[in-house]
Amino acid sequence: MAQNKSFNGRDMGIDLGTANTLVYVRGRGIVLNEPSVVAVNTVDGSVLSVGSAAKETMGRTPANIVAVRPLRDGVIADFEIAERMLRYFIKKVMGSRRLARPRVVVCVPSGITGVERRAVMEAATQAGARQVHLVEEPIAAAIGAGLPVSEPTGCMVVDIGGGTTEVAVVSLGGIVTARSVRTAGDAMDVAISSYVKKQYALAIGERSAEEIKVSIGSASPTGPLSVPRVSESVRRPERNVEVFIPGQSEDNEDTQALLPPDRCTIRGRDQATGLPRVLELTSDEVRQALAEPVDSIVAAVRATLDETPPELAGDIMDRGIVLTGGGALLRGLDVRLGRELNIPVLVADDPLDCVAIGTGRCVEDFASLRTAMDARPRRPDAVRV
Repeated sequence: MAQNKSFNGRDMGIDLGTANTLVYVRGRGIVLNEPSVVAVNTVDGSVLSVGSAAKETMGRTPANIVAVRPLRDGVIADFEIAERMLRYFIKKVMGSRRLARPRVVVCVPSGITGVERRAVMEAATQAGARQVHLVEEPIAAAIGAGLPVSEPTGCMVVDIGGGTTEVAVVSLGGIVTARSVRTAGDAMDVAISSYVKKQYALAIGERSAEEIKVSIGSASPTGPLSVPRVSESVRRPERNVEVFIPGQSEDNEDTQALLPPDRCTIRGRDQATGLPRVLELTSDEVRQALAEPVDSIVAAVRATLDETPPELAGDIMDRGIVLTGGGALLRGLDVRLGRELNIPVLVADDPLDCVAIGTGRCVEDFASLRTAMDARPRRPDAVRV
């Protein structure tokens, strides 16, 4: 008990995501949620900004400044920038306690290789961590969603992040079968921008594609009462995207609350003339653009179910599949999965923060959840595809 008290407020869990990094501090909860972006001066290599400030510069930088995302597909792609980003976040959270070296629990994708595992641990250590422990993202997501991961019963979680979609069946505190595919939120953004480019010869930026996905994106047709969950962590459309709601008048707030967005106008660069152009895009078109990445996610869930032992498959039929991560907020995704798999599909209460909350619980209950940590390279059938 004395040892736990000495670390109170210093131990932290880090959800090191491709799109966002969340930090959970013991006894305080989630204290940081910022984009995993770093703005770097290419002349001298200095870091100009990190997090939200760096993301605002994406697509708007001069030649000597570049906005870097040090994580790709859920793993570290640029070790040096990732270490500097982690150091900044840890320093920001720790505040004036500069001599403190916290014990850190970091989330990693299932199927992580030994090299990628060491890269995460070394980056966290170089950033100032005293001890580094790893927990697989599906385990953390299941814990954060409140699933009984320690019981001898099957729970299935689908965590759709920025770089990867993690699908896993969990029982007795471990992963029974898992699949990690490099199709998630970023792939959806690319699919939207590619569709607009191919169909309308209009080039749009990464941020504009994300805004379109958040505002009118869907995985299946939605009814008049199919309203998406809204979180403060999801940026609403701005600048280059303007949303229109069917049947809405400027003073009709009730209609605005009931009906999902139907279309939006986007601004980009015409590839033929090189001049700015405005285009109207409908929700049906965006759903068509998202068909391929959504099909990949459905296929990954189906393949994982095929590898699930019969007894656990029966548990999943009773309990359903739980969706977490930012991708879980895509309209109609739960309906699409439930229809194709004939299994109940639920969206977690707080899908954006589930992994960070689960990592935080590993920090809070370190001794009891110790067996779920320090993920090792998994067998070949669980390696990312």
